[in-house]
Amino acid sequence: MSEIRVASRYAKSLLDLAEEQGTLEQVKADMDLFSKTLTENRDLRLLLRNPIVKHDKKLAILRAVFGGKVSLLTEKFFTIITEKNRESALEFIGSEFLIQYNALRGVQVAEVTTATPLSTYLRAELEQMVRQQTGLQQVTLTEKVDESLIGGFVLRIGDKLIDDSVSFRLRKLRNQFSKNPYQPLV
Repeated sequence: MSEIRVASRYAKSLLDLAEEQGTLEQVKADMDLFSKTLTENRDLRLLLRNPIVKHDKKLAILRAVFGGKVSLLTEKFFTIITEKNRESALEFIGSEFLIQYNALRGVQVAEVTTATPLSTYLRAELEQMVRQQTGLQQVTLTEKVDESLIGGFVLRIGDKLIDDSVSFRLRKLRNQFSKNPYQPLV
């Protein structure tokens, strides 16, 4: 079974259990911390994937890193994952949990890349565009700045991409000129 599918199932189980116990917001904060830590720490990701390191050692490392910083439910979750020999799926569980949490709460996450930081007005306009595209009222917009775009924006909503950047238009124009649809007059 693929790691993503395994991660999706474990994330769903954790989400359902946390909601049932009334600790969903705390577990979400735990998974945000966990995902951020894994993103920033390549060595920890490699350790969790390493088949040579024993499961009890991986659990001890997880407890040392996250002990006291996460809820009891999350600590027990780490224990179950290591007992089931699924530590390699842990790096995907955090992101899958966030996706399922947002779906449960009706929140659409979108990512916008612009050449310069967004103004308040443009941020509101882009959030409105995302609302129209998805039908969801709650929008979380993450911003990135990439000066190579020259101008315009690139908006990613799930697996949909809206590229309205100057660099994309220039590339498109260059491709049209390379086809040379005009015939010389003889």
